Amino acid sequence: MHHRHHQDLHDQNTNSHSRSQSHPVGGRHELGQNFLIDRTLIAAVQRLVADETAGPIVELGAGDGALTGPLARLGRPVTALEIDPRRVRRLRDRFGAEVAVVQADVLRHRFPATPHTVVGNVPFHLTTAIIRKLMAERGWTDGVLIVQWEVARRRAGVGGASLLTASWWPWYGFGVDRRIPAAAFRPMPSVDGGLLTMRRRERPLVPDRERAGYQDFVRRVFQATGRGLEEMIGRAARVGRAELRDWARRNGIPARALPRDLDAEDWAGLWRVVGR
Repeated sequence: MHHRHHQDLHDQNTNSHSRSQSHPVGGRHELGQNFLIDRTLIAAVQRLVADETAGPIVELGAGDGALTGPLARLGRPVTALEIDPRRVRRLRDRFGAEVAVVQADVLRHRFPATPHTVVGNVPFHLTTAIIRKLMAERGWTDGVLIVQWEVARRRAGVGGASLLTASWWPWYGFGVDRRIPAAAFRPMPSVDGGLLTMRRRERPLVPDRERAGYQDFVRRVFQATGRGLEEMIGRAARVGRAELRDWARRNGIPARALPRDLDAEDWAGLWRVVGR
């Protein structure tokens, strides 16, 4: 992910930290936050959470409460995480006992171990870090996140899977609900957003106890050189070429396919051939 690039974009859209700690609309410089102001899109997020998820809601980076209010109206317990103490005070004044507002850094917060849904408009330059944090958590069942459009596409495997997506696919399903134009945010970022959905699989495609081995294998395949999967896998693992060709033929995998061309079921099946 282009973290440095996105930080620069946010720095252009916020006041310099040396001049001021705040932005009249967009919040503190170090948060890099772009707030969703389009009411139609806010309503779309609310409907998606209502229709596709269940259980208590944990909101990531509540900001000024644009999503917090609609989420609270769903009749489910809502915990709103917000790092800025000034916004925490305003949120508590606005929602009172209706929402549990917690001052917290999402990247350091200990999420509930019991089932819940995570929802949030994520600072674009922190998107990958936050997704990695969530992948390591055990309790949440569903996620609805507003992230940078290109990140949403890559996480969902649109146009080819990334290493991060392939590494976690056996345990999570990813999808893209819609694209969100940059004009729907204030301050307006230089790139569009996307509505990313994540769902923990009830039955993982690879057993939890094999996670470390599987993820190491996926990393080695993505980093291997070669003109196709057969060569790349041959350099990443000890497996017979005949066995690999048989697996590829049975699953309709072209000889010159690349790691990004495999889907979640393909990776799980390949691991059953290679990883045992």
